[in-house]
Amino acid sequence: MPPAKSSFVCLPCRASYKQPGGGSPERRCPRCAGALIGVGAAFQPPRRRDSAAWRALSALLNAGVRFHMGCCTGSGYRPHTLREVKERMVHAERTGEPYADVLVREHLYG
Repeated sequence: MPPAKSSFVCLPCRASYKQPGGGSPERRCPRCAGALIGVGAAFQPPRRRDSAAWRALSALLNAGVRFHMGCCTGSGYRPHTLREVKERMVHAERTGEPYADVLVREHLYG
């Protein structure tokens, strides 16, 4: 059985690569030789030209949010637009909750 693959992202290049999960912890982008970020097996990259989606993704990754497979639900909710990310960041600032917790919650209130 082949090893499971996971996604790795280079934010400056706006590129995503599927690679076997094990092996070296330090992975490099084939385009720019920058460090790749492990994002998980359930990741679906935005289109390269969609700069707003890549900025939203950057905010998620910098907050520590990843896209690992869950039991039955995949990786769960993740905001797709900058507007969704910004409103969740404002909510986190107001309430004092960790950014990563607020970013993965589908509904802010309730």
